[in-house]
Amino acid sequence: MVQRIRIRYAKRGPLRFTSHRDFARAFERALRRAAVPIAFSQGFHPHPKISYASAAPTGVASEAEYLEIALQAPVDPAELRAALDAALSPGLDVLDAVIAREGTSLADRINASRWRLELPGVEPDVARDALQRFMDAPEVLVERMTKQGLREFDARVAVASATVIDEPAAPSGADASPCAILDLVVRQVTPAVRPDDVLSGLRVVAALVPPAPPRATRLAQGSLAAQGDLAAQGDFVDPLDADREDVPIGGR
Repeated sequence: MVQRIRIRYAKRGPLRFTSHRDFARAFERALRRAAVPIAFSQGFHPHPKISYASAAPTGVASEAEYLEIALQAPVDPAELRAALDAALSPGLDVLDAVIAREGTSLADRINASRWRLELPGVEPDVARDALQRFMDAPEVLVERMTKQGLREFDARVAVASATVIDEPAAPSGADASPCAILDLVVRQVTPAVRPDDVLSGLRVVAALVPPAPPRATRLAQGSLAAQGDLAAQGDFVDPLDADREDVPIGGR
């Protein structure tokens, strides 16, 4: 291995329904099309060295998915980003690529996510009241089916902050149906708490059930302070920031 590259990519539009396994296959095909000198594991069944960080659930859009690849030869990150983006379908978009600094872990730089959760048919004031009840509760137990069966866990413990966004009114003639928009900052815990778990929690504490399917988008991932202003404001440290300092091509 000569170089490691860290990549940020997005899942948009209909491609948000791409499963993690399908994306992995598409990304490996893109590596081949772009002639990327990917490094492979040893053994009878070598596979490309790709590490994924906290992939979003299937059906959820995201502007902040991350992965890391190991290379056999040095490349220019900007040229790699452009080549991979061109090799992937529109909607699977490569947004950034940086050379990884030695001795650092991408996963260690991600401990929270920021989400936009749209609730069509829900008045903002109704959502605001339900969200306040959720945040005021010491715990909110919800259930989710997992590979190990039905599991109960606390959805409240992971939510660092949650607000209802006041967006400008729709222009005259546009669809005037209400749509509450939630801004959620959710810490990484075990088991992971997802936007649909928060929605289940709103149903538990306030009987809030949107009349239409909600739309979730992950806006950011990164490092969130455990206490103080960062947690209150939902500000993140971009996990690629520490790699943006000048590093010679070759990664060492």
